[in-house]
Amino acid sequence: MADNVTHSYISSFFLVGIPGLQDFHCWIGISVCLLFSLTLLGNSVIIVTIKLEPSLHQPMYFFLCMLAMNDMALASSTAPKMLGIFWLESHSFEFNICLAQMYFIHTFCIIESALLVAMAFDRYVAICIPLHYTTILTTPMVIKMGLGGVTRAVLMVLPCPLLIKRLPYYTKYVINHTYCEHMAVVKLASANTLINRAYGISVALSVMILDLGFIATSYIKILQAVFRLSSQNARSKALGTCAAHVCTILVSYTPALFSFLTHRIGKKVPPSIHIIFASLYLLVPPTVNPLVYGVKTKQIRDRVVGLFFPNRKISEN
Repeated sequence: MADNVTHSYISSFFLVGIPGLQDFHCWIGISVCLLFSLTLLGNSVIIVTIKLEPSLHQPMYFFLCMLAMNDMALASSTAPKMLGIFWLESHSFEFNICLAQMYFIHTFCIIESALLVAMAFDRYVAICIPLHYTTILTTPMVIKMGLGGVTRAVLMVLPCPLLIKRLPYYTKYVINHTYCEHMAVVKLASANTLINRAYGISVALSVMILDLGFIATSYIKILQAVFRLSSQNARSKALGTCAAHVCTILVSYTPALFSFLTHRIGKKVPPSIHIIFASLYLLVPPTVNPLVYGVKTKQIRDRVVGLFFPNRKISEN
């Protein structure tokens, strides 16, 4: 009771942006704006192309549509506030809105990971047991897998803001970050945060270990099946169908792992480097994913060319 009398709870946080690089915020904002614009444009093109082209109404492309929608949602939950900080000096962020942003960011990240697992399973079925592809990956099954990924993310992240709400925040309100990241918010609490830290790291580790484990298992099975093929052309074709997905995995998980490790064990890594990588983790994959699939996937590449250049002959090779 004494604390309630002598202290007042803070009503908002102050997002610094990138510490030490405030003089370059305007230029950094240009890069963020460019990435955000390309994310919205590229993923919109992917969704429209798949919707308009009946030959692309297959499980692989349904998952890609889900990934595109999730990427746009993820970028939209972070980029506008970043631009407000970099261009408009809008550093203040109301407490509950900050928690809402934190919740959506981490939810969309876990959904992204689940979709990468689903796409790995799709490639496993297509290459290892192709005769059962249409009976296993039916439209209802694809919908169930998508809903399962969303449900898992919603339920796993929900305790994070609820646990934070029970913590007192009295004096510390400055967040050295470009967005409301879970651990950055937890560190400001004027109380023991062991439960929050333990739950946060358990969620992060469980998602990474389980999802990367499923993806690795799928690709081990895929490689075993591919190397059993007698034709070199068949091997190349089978591996070619996985190229875009492998690129997406690398683009998504590499900055995520770096950000996760530096935040917890990288004591000598400058805060500005950590924050830059944490921001890139949310902005670069949504931008790169449609480019990767547009370049690596012939069906999408040809349909996009046909969409924007209807008089141009589509390649047959």
